[in-house]
Amino acid sequence: MGNYGDLGKVYGKDAAEAEKRFWHLNESFAAEYGDSEGLSYFTAPGRTEIIGNHTDHNGGKVIAGSISLDTIGAARESSSEVIEIVSEGYKKVEVNISRLDEVPKENGTRSLVAGIVEAAKSMGYEVHGFRAYVTTNVIAAAGVSSSASFEMLICTMISHFFNDDRIPVTDYAKIGQYSENHFWNKSSGLMDQMACAYGGPILLDFKGDISVEPIPFAFSDYGYEMVIINTGKGHADLSAGYSAMPLEMKAVAHELGGERLCDTSKEELLGHLNEIDEKLGNDRAILRALHFFNETERVEKMAEAVNKKDFDTILRLMKDSGDSSYKLLQNIYTNENWKEQKIALALALSEEFLSRSGKGICRVHGGGLAGVIQTVLPKEELSGYVDFMAEYFGRENIYPMNIRLTGATVLS
Repeated sequence: MGNYGDLGKVYGKDAAEAEKRFWHLNESFAAEYGDSEGLSYFTAPGRTEIIGNHTDHNGGKVIAGSISLDTIGAARESSSEVIEIVSEGYKKVEVNISRLDEVPKENGTRSLVAGIVEAAKSMGYEVHGFRAYVTTNVIAAAGVSSSASFEMLICTMISHFFNDDRIPVTDYAKIGQYSENHFWNKSSGLMDQMACAYGGPILLDFKGDISVEPIPFAFSDYGYEMVIINTGKGHADLSAGYSAMPLEMKAVAHELGGERLCDTSKEELLGHLNEIDEKLGNDRAILRALHFFNETERVEKMAEAVNKKDFDTILRLMKDSGDSSYKLLQNIYTNENWKEQKIALALALSEEFLSRSGKGICRVHGGGLAGVIQTVLPKEELSGYVDFMAEYFGRENIYPMNIRLTGATVLS
């Protein structure tokens, strides 16, 4: 059996189940590559956004956390300049480090890996060949950052094998963002990557260089639980919709003389609203800009509430965040496919259940348009809520979830 390190530090009470997953990695690596000698083992969590929906890409603030679902990998260096990766359930991908220009864009895992390599090398880091076998229990294409989790796993391998574990997690995030922006044509921010890489609940500020501050927070401290519900429609074909959100916000910023909305203010927007409306001819862009300013302010207020242990205010701000995402940001469903509104339906059903006790909140989670919602409710209501929602979305799509304290790391 492999040396997986102290799994208890990462997985807590779930360490025994995690050991089974790593033993499976060991066997699968040997089956794919011939043996499992000299392997290193890695983990990178998915993430939850607690508040700060779609603010990172315009220099706003977010409170986020890594979650108990993760992507894990077994890997070792090779003597070639080729990276070989098998992601369980998919065909093996190979990326020749010296021929990155031959890798097509928007071509799945191979494109993401090539983008990671190009970004890491451009930042002065060493990258050479290795072999890896990867598996995940992070919900795919559903708003808990399965792609960022994978990216941060690969960054951790590169840091461990070739850079003495010295690449800072802020550079992990920039490397992952570069890959998505330039090899996947997705205008992602940095929140997903930072939350997966850093670990624990964190306050992020994206106005300048990335500022990250751990915060003392857990729903369980107040007798509450967090639940993620996968509504059944993935994100995979919605890149244009996600890219429109930062681009429309930046269009408003440009009219106000800034590069991003963080370079301007809500007062400036309100003072020039009519002329911006006339110039852009896009009311939605203005609404999304208003969401940005109000949401960033909510994050600041929530950080204060966390420090004061004011849980009533925390819940109210999270609810307000969800309402703003619905009304102003408008990332609950697409206009192109308006008959499909699984996020809206899941929110409506959750509110129906929560109204019975008058406790708890629900909100769209992550990118929106499809994917998942987030519900926070008293622990004693959890089983009833799961039973209620399982009738509509299936028990296999309901994930009671904890915030884990460990980010992307090699196990030792």
